[in-house]
Amino acid sequence: HWADWCFVLARTADPDPARKHRGISYLLVPMRQPGVEIRPIVQLTGDSEFNEVFFDGARTAADNVVGEVGDGWRVAMGTLTFERGALTLGQQLNFRSELDEIVRRFRGDDPVLRQRLVQAHIGLEIMRLNALRATPQTDAINKLYWATLHRSIGELAMDVLGPAAVAAEPGADDRLQRLFLFSRADTIYGGSNQIQRNIIGERVLGLPKEPR
Repeated sequence: HWADWCFVLARTADPDPARKHRGISYLLVPMRQPGVEIRPIVQLTGDSEFNEVFFDGARTAADNVVGEVGDGWRVAMGTLTFERGALTLGQQLNFRSELDEIVRRFRGDDPVLRQRLVQAHIGLEIMRLNALRATPQTDAINKLYWATLHRSIGELAMDVLGPAAVAAEPGADDRLQRLFLFSRADTIYGGSNQIQRNIIGERVLGLPKEPR
């Protein structure tokens, strides 16, 4: 609902289902036009970072095809590789900032919480190093790793805050509460943890596919 443009993967040729990804084109589509309906989805945090988008007669120019017509799946995989590879370096910096806030608000000397803070620090360093060596084969591994890590940091934040964690109403301007609520979605969007494990098993480890 903020964007002026989006990209759409659309089948533009070769409808033969046996060819699967062939015939899909990667299109840049202007959002501010008749035929595009955007419905924001309100999250637990009160924000709307995701939307349902409906296209009914919307159009885009032929010059807005990225790559070759019918070869959009390859372009999309390149986009996804960047999203889950080098782009996660910025994400890691945000996670680091959140952990710094958790440490700042830590009170007491609970040895279990201290150990979890140390483990979170180690986890972020591993995430940073994984992003630096990312390859297309490690996309699912990286997504599974950082999503699970971020969710655990959100849970750690609630345990550090103690009773104060439930004092604020959902949507209140408390960064750590928002961290906890938002990170619940990390292991679902962009392919759930279960899907990532299937991808790792089938495409990385070469295990048999699940029965259809």
